[in-house]
Amino acid sequence: MRPVNLTFLGAVGTVTGSKYLLTIDERRVLVDAGMFQGEKQWRELNWAEFPVDPATITDVLLTHAHTDHASYLPALVRQGFTGPIWATEGTRRLAEIVLRDAGKLQEAQAKDANAGGWSKHSPALPLYTTRDVENTLPLFKVIDWDVDINLGEGLSATWTRSGHILGSASIHVRVDEADVLFSGDVGRHDHPILKPRAIPEGARFVLIESTYGDREHPEPEGPGHEDFAEAIRRTVAAGGEVIVPAFAIDRTEAVMRTLTEMFRDGRIPDVPVIVDGPMALAALDVYRDESLDELRDDIDVDDFTGMPHLREVRSGKESKTLNKRSGPRIIVSSSGMAEGGRVLHHLARALPDPNSTVVLTGFQAEGTRGRDLEEGAKQVKINGRYVKVRATIVRDREFSVHGDCSDLLDWLRELDKEPETVFVTHGEPEVAASFAARIEEEFGWTAVVPRYGEVVTLNPPADDTGEVEE
Repeated sequence: MRPVNLTFLGAVGTVTGSKYLLTIDERRVLVDAGMFQGEKQWRELNWAEFPVDPATITDVLLTHAHTDHASYLPALVRQGFTGPIWATEGTRRLAEIVLRDAGKLQEAQAKDANAGGWSKHSPALPLYTTRDVENTLPLFKVIDWDVDINLGEGLSATWTRSGHILGSASIHVRVDEADVLFSGDVGRHDHPILKPRAIPEGARFVLIESTYGDREHPEPEGPGHEDFAEAIRRTVAAGGEVIVPAFAIDRTEAVMRTLTEMFRDGRIPDVPVIVDGPMALAALDVYRDESLDELRDDIDVDDFTGMPHLREVRSGKESKTLNKRSGPRIIVSSSGMAEGGRVLHHLARALPDPNSTVVLTGFQAEGTRGRDLEEGAKQVKINGRYVKVRATIVRDREFSVHGDCSDLLDWLRELDKEPETVFVTHGEPEVAASFAARIEEEFGWTAVVPRYGEVVTLNPPADDTGEVEE
C-alpha cells in the first residue's frame, strides 16, 4: 500500500494562506494555493522558499477563487509548477479576474515602494508579475459538480457546492483506501444571492474551516442591516460619504443587493452609489452570466444592480477624479480588509472627516488595516503615511457568507460517515481551539488543531487492510 501523507502548509495558526499538500508515494498534489494576509510573520511566508520544489507538484485542486485560497498560484508557476489546476467553471472565471488584479497590484506596489522609498528592500520586487499570471491561466482544467474526476494513478476527486461564493466547493479526494474531505469555506444556510450549499460524501478524514467557529451570526430583529442603513442616513444628512471596503468577489454583489433593497424599501435616501474597481465590476459581469446557473431561483440581476444612480468606475484615472468631488455618496471598493487597491485612496480622503463613515462588511484578519479600524485605531498607515481616523467606523456583521458555529456543526452533522479525525483549520488559534472543543463535545469525535508544517498519515491502520506489522 502506498503511503499517503498530508502536510499543513497554510490556514493553520491563522485564517489565511490555505495550502494542503497531499503526498502519495512520490506524487504531490496541492489543495488550494492561497496567499497569507494580515500579520507580518505570516505575510513573510509568501516570500519564503516553498517547502517542496513546485516543479514536483503534479496538480492543484482549487476550492474557490478568494485571494487566501488561490492567489499564490502565479508564484508557484514562477517557481516551476506546470501541472493542471482543477476547479469549477465559476472558480476559473473568478480566479482569472483575481489573479490578473493581483499581478497588477504586485507590480504597482513594488513601483510605488521604490518611488516612495518606504520599502526596506532595494529595489522592491513583486512576488510575481502579470506575465506569471498569464502563464498560470492556461493551466486551469474545468470540472463539473458532483462528478468523480479521475486524476490518474488511483487518485480521484469530487467537487460539491459549498455555497460560499460563486464556484466555491468542498473537495473529496480518494486514493487507494484513503480518503479526505476538504471543506473549503463553508457558506451559510441562506446565502443572499447563490444557490444553497450541498453536503458532500463523508470521509475518513475531514478538514473543516473555523473562521467563525466560536460565534453565531446575529439574526436581525426587524429589517436587516439596520446599522448600515442608519449609518447611511446619518452620513448623508451630515454631507459626508460612506466608504464600504468590500471584497471584490461576492461581497460587492451582496452589498449592492442590500443597498438596492434598502432603497426600494425607502430606508435610505436616493444617493449616488459608486462601485469603484475593475476587479469588482468584472466579477459582477460573471455573476450576471445566467449560463453558470448559480444564482438563487428567487434572485434577478436587477436585484443587485437596480439603484437609480449607480455608477461603475473602471479606470484608475476616473477613480482618482472622485477625490476632487464632494457631497454625500456611497463608494464600494475593494479590498475587504483595506489592505490594498483603490479603497486606500478613498480611505485616506474620508478617514480624517468626522462627517464620513466607513462600513466594514466582512472578517478582518489580525494585522490588517480593517482590523485596526474595527478595534478603534486613532490612525492607520496608508502608503507610508499615517492618516487620522475621525470618521465613524461601523461593523455590519450580517454580510458574512462564512458559516457560523451552528452552520459548521450542521455541515458536519449531515455527513453520511463518522470521520476518524477532524482537522480544524482556517481560524485564528483561539477560535480553532474553541471549535475543536465544540466538535468533541457535540459529536464525541476526535478534533485536532494542526500546526503549520505538521504531517499526518492518511493510510488506514493495519487491521483495516489485513496487514500485520512485524
